[in-house]
Amino acid sequence: MESNARRLWKLLEPIHAVGYFSPEPVTLLKEAGYRGYWMGYFAARSAPLGTVPAEVVHAVFYNFSFTHVSRALPDAWSFAPPEVAHAARQSGAVAALRRQLGALADSDDVARAAGLASRAALAAPPEGRALYAALRSLPVADDPLTALWDAATLLREHRGDGHVASLLAAGIGGRESHVFHALATGASPSVYATSRNIHESEWTSLVSSLRSRGLVTDDGGSLTDVGRETKSRIESQTDALAATAYATLTPAEVDDLITLLRPLTKAVVASGEIPQQSPMGLKLDDLDQ
Repeated sequence: MESNARRLWKLLEPIHAVGYFSPEPVTLLKEAGYRGYWMGYFAARSAPLGTVPAEVVHAVFYNFSFTHVSRALPDAWSFAPPEVAHAARQSGAVAALRRQLGALADSDDVARAAGLASRAALAAPPEGRALYAALRSLPVADDPLTALWDAATLLREHRGDGHVASLLAAGIGGRESHVFHALATGASPSVYATSRNIHESEWTSLVSSLRSRGLVTDDGGSLTDVGRETKSRIESQTDALAATAYATLTPAEVDDLITLLRPLTKAVVASGEIPQQSPMGLKLDDLDQ
């Protein structure tokens, strides 16, 4: 049986992800002056950290190549400062949610979901969670729909920081984590070629590294028993670390949050703007599980 932390990740991640994939935030970041999709992405997601060097963003994000990050940062800040990047992503994401949710956007269910999710997001332990802590330092929105996206984003980055810690503890490097996940789930390498610049030569090298540690089969096409056990341990540890955010909610409130989020997330997914395959690792067709 899935943990509540995993169920909530599946429901909150698409709400957060409109900030990457929907046209409104992409357009607003372009209008802010950022050159190309990836400059806007790195500027907006790293904005809460301030104008830190590319080395810091590369370390915190964990799974991008340094070359990819450094093409965008710090140059992005010569076009517009971090607060502009964050505002563009936030306002664009909320505009996208309003369009996708229609009449639901101003419903009591959104307000109730935002209230519960915000309580969890603001009470989560920040220690060791650099990106979450940076986001947590920003002002809290009053508008329920904005508060819902903010909470989804906080909880997502809180979980993500914990996932990085779990990968590190298991000895799985940032670039290796993509290959490791793809071999565990059957995801196509092409997903990572377009989204993470992992092309054939690097993919082959990463597979070889994982195989040398007994995690990947000799043919390089799947995980070994040890690899599957390692993957399961990473995911379980990630869920356990993410669950600390929900300790402030009662079991009944967690159940209520799951129930409230499900129709909202289904409406977001129904827009077709969230890719079926992406490095997020989501399955968009099991929201009823």
